[in-house]
Amino acid sequence: MGYMANLVVEGREALVVGGGKIAARKVEDLLASGARVTVVAPDICEEIGVLKVRAHPRSYHPGDIGDSFLVIAATDDEELNARVSRDCVARNVLVNVVDRPALCTFTVPATVHRGDLTIAIATNGRCPAFASILREELEGNYGPEYADLLDRFAQIRHRMVADGEPGPRIRETIAALYRDRESAAELKHPGGLGQ
Repeated sequence: MGYMANLVVEGREALVVGGGKIAARKVEDLLASGARVTVVAPDICEEIGVLKVRAHPRSYHPGDIGDSFLVIAATDDEELNARVSRDCVARNVLVNVVDRPALCTFTVPATVHRGDLTIAIATNGRCPAFASILREELEGNYGPEYADLLDRFAQIRHRMVADGEPGPRIRETIAALYRDRESAAELKHPGGLGQ
């Protein structure tokens, strides 16, 4: 079983080996998180070409890892993916090989983002498709209003921390406010939230 963590990649170097559509999605996610991304691949798709990355249209070399905080291998060449994984492990650099959990030192969960709220679903690499299905279900259940809700709760928490309230009291307060919100929504919209 994996240990779920939320990596802070803002301002850190990230290398993506691969230039196709899957690599493009990984690059977009890294850029959205503030990483400084380098892409290495003989062929780089148009989706990557328009992004703000350092792109090297050539084959991968172990030196490409450089001072990367993490590396993602997203190629259709199994031998190359395995080599990237070995090179990263030898340098103690985090590595994710798309759809090959045995070659990874970290996996990427399926996520739902609502502002600063992130809901993550992971299957420890056993069935990413199932995680994706659950993500779609959660997207329908947790709409954009949850970003606003988090903002309000964060402000309340900030005030309570400033007032010296203990953690358990803060949690009780937030839980009560959330439950009250659910009750009000149920009365207003029978059948659930967001209806």
